[in-house]
Amino acid sequence: METPTLLIVDDEEAQLQSLKSFLGKRNFQILSASNGKEALELISKNVIDIIITDYRMPEMNGLSLLKKVKEINPEIEILVMTAFGNIEDAVNIMKAGAYDYITKPVDLDELETLLKRINEKRNLIYENKQLKEQLREKFQIKSIISKSPKMEEIFSTILRISNSKASVLILGESGTGKELVARSIHFAGNRSKKPFVTVNMASLSENLLESELFGHEKGAFTGAVNQRIGRFEESDGGTIFIDEVGDIPLSVQVKLLRAIQFGEITRLGSNKIKNVDVRIIAATNKNLEEMISKGEFREDLYYRLNVVQINLPPLRQRKEDIPLLIDHFIKKYSELNGKNITGISREALDKLMKHDYPGNIRELENIIERAVIFARNEVITLSDLPSHLEQIKIISLLDPQNLSDGYEKKVKAFEREIIKEALSQTNGNKSAAARLLKISERHLRSRLERLGM
Repeated sequence: METPTLLIVDDEEAQLQSLKSFLGKRNFQILSASNGKEALELISKNVIDIIITDYRMPEMNGLSLLKKVKEINPEIEILVMTAFGNIEDAVNIMKAGAYDYITKPVDLDELETLLKRINEKRNLIYENKQLKEQLREKFQIKSIISKSPKMEEIFSTILRISNSKASVLILGESGTGKELVARSIHFAGNRSKKPFVTVNMASLSENLLESELFGHEKGAFTGAVNQRIGRFEESDGGTIFIDEVGDIPLSVQVKLLRAIQFGEITRLGSNKIKNVDVRIIAATNKNLEEMISKGEFREDLYYRLNVVQINLPPLRQRKEDIPLLIDHFIKKYSELNGKNITGISREALDKLMKHDYPGNIRELENIIERAVIFARNEVITLSDLPSHLEQIKIISLLDPQNLSDGYEKKVKAFEREIIKEALSQTNGNKSAAARLLKISERHLRSRLERLGM
């Protein structure tokens, strides 16, 4: 492993210099900051492995900095220096995800011991990754890849419901892996040897939906030259996964409700009722309760589908899974493309950890697939990543439906883009840009300074 980079954050110059002097003689690359804002700027521009931060600092204390860092990259280990005997601070620090805390005045021997433990932990994680790679040579991964607490809860739910017949509604943004969860429920249960049938409602026209689900008889409508078995009959004894269930029109929702309630379907063009034993798993990224209030989705169907609800978190809320997913996708696409890519550089991994992924796991997979194809060496580097990553982050920030960044950050991002566009249209002339924006030049210069532009 490469020499770890350690960031020291302290507003007391004497303490900062003392720690730099002591730790500079150890096996670390040292960076320093006098406050939380400086620290976050350094983190955005550098690959940081470990942070030592004071707790009591003006504007942003150590706990606030800790929380922000964990949002950016949960892989960074953090030690917090706090006043002696302040138990409440210590409890809050540990709850927020710090590796540990150390009381002031700092015992340098104790600090060195803690840093050794952190390095041992990092080495162990690295060795485990190498071991997993060796195991993947023998076993193809088909399960959900995660170590986040949120996903652990979902794994537990999958195991508890896999043998039941209860309908399941999976909610989550596009690209979060809803079909993979549906498959896991099916193959973990007692229906695993029976069919698992997928139907995507968004990909079908309204005229074809009913035929797709329930089948049709010959001559049932123009073009029905043969009898056709629908997806419900295909999945008899097994599971049907109805993706984008929010796109089903009201006329078809009635028949779907009957199929769930009574296990009965009728093909188009037939009066004969057929009984089917099917487990229903549905998924959507739409707000069905809002659709019910607008009269666009049947309330009784919603409650039939929503016996068990699984909410899949977006990738930006489970960033600790990113390294695992990257390893998996590198292996997958190296084999598909006949390449020998063994891993990813620290700088490239750090860049990917800081990205927000509006397209979730699907977006990450596409990035790694492209990187594997373009990689010139056995390790993916920054130059192999798409240049539009920063632009995607800006688009995510400006998206009013993505509220993960918070009000202040989104408003600043929007303001920055407006000013950039005005300056672009006026070839950098601030007076002309101010007139274009209908504000004073003084106001514009003030905003440029505040936004760090």
